[in-house]
Amino acid sequence: MLGMATPLVLLALLAEGAKHGYELKREHDERLPGAKPLPYGQVYSTLQRLERDGFVAVAGVVQEGGPERTVYELTPKGTEKLQAWLAETEPPLPYVGGALFARVIMALVAGGDARAALDRQRAAHLERMRELTRAKTASDASAAAVLASDFALLHLDADLRWMELAVRRLADLTEEMNR
Repeated sequence: MLGMATPLVLLALLAEGAKHGYELKREHDERLPGAKPLPYGQVYSTLQRLERDGFVAVAGVVQEGGPERTVYELTPKGTEKLQAWLAETEPPLPYVGGALFARVIMALVAGGDARAALDRQRAAHLERMRELTRAKTASDASAAAVLASDFALLHLDADLRWMELAVRRLADLTEEMNR
């Protein structure tokens, strides 16, 4: 999800003011808790593309007791791009593309044990849900971390409900695959 939105997330972070790559990486990771941490190399390559395309410009260079850091700022074209993205609606996914779904069906196709796969996945989901619940109830949990945990918990819950349904339908699926 975020991989495609990384340039837009960086534009949004620059909407607050000019920043260098290290700041952008740190803020990305802090403000999007639960998201995959952004590699420094990706930040800098993305900034170079955004600059090439006219969405950001170099605002200067700073040296804060370490190496020189290039500071970037949003351009009017970047602001337009950001506003257009923020106004978009995320389309519902048109296809079933989850690895879990594919694993269950392919287990049936290949003569594997789909029930065991579902049981293992259920256990992994429940453990992750316990971790997220602990994280969101921690005394130092930020509002963004709680919201990220809620997002993940609801998706995991939906997966669990699907797994329960899949277990109930395994006999029909197996019969269908054997025809």
